[in-house]
Amino acid sequence: MAGNRLDVAALSRLRDELMRHRDFLRAEIRAQGADPDSDDVTFVDDSGFADRGHSSEERSQVTAVVRALRSNLRDVEGALSKTAAGAYGICERCGQPISIERLEALPWAVLCIDCKQRANAR
Repeated sequence: MAGNRLDVAALSRLRDELMRHRDFLRAEIRAQGADPDSDDVTFVDDSGFADRGHSSEERSQVTAVVRALRSNLRDVEGALSKTAAGAYGICERCGQPISIERLEALPWAVLCIDCKQRANAR
């Protein structure tokens, strides 16, 4: 980082990682039988479920997985929007830069490590 900002190479590398992860998440959501651009989880029929007695429980599990994937997808898309707006890598709580180490570990991080730890301590 130069001057508390990500350098061009680091920003490019992290943006590429975000785009790869976005594509992965979209593919995973589709693999679960859902539309990555919709908040609805619909099932055409019971195909893929063991039997009707288990289908409700399995649907519930698939729905939970899809919701988690979509939540992560929203975070990734938010981070990509921030890269375009020049606001990527800035903590949403304190306004300070998020460390390159944290962004490399979690490119869609919105909080610096100090703010994240304070949030978790509550």
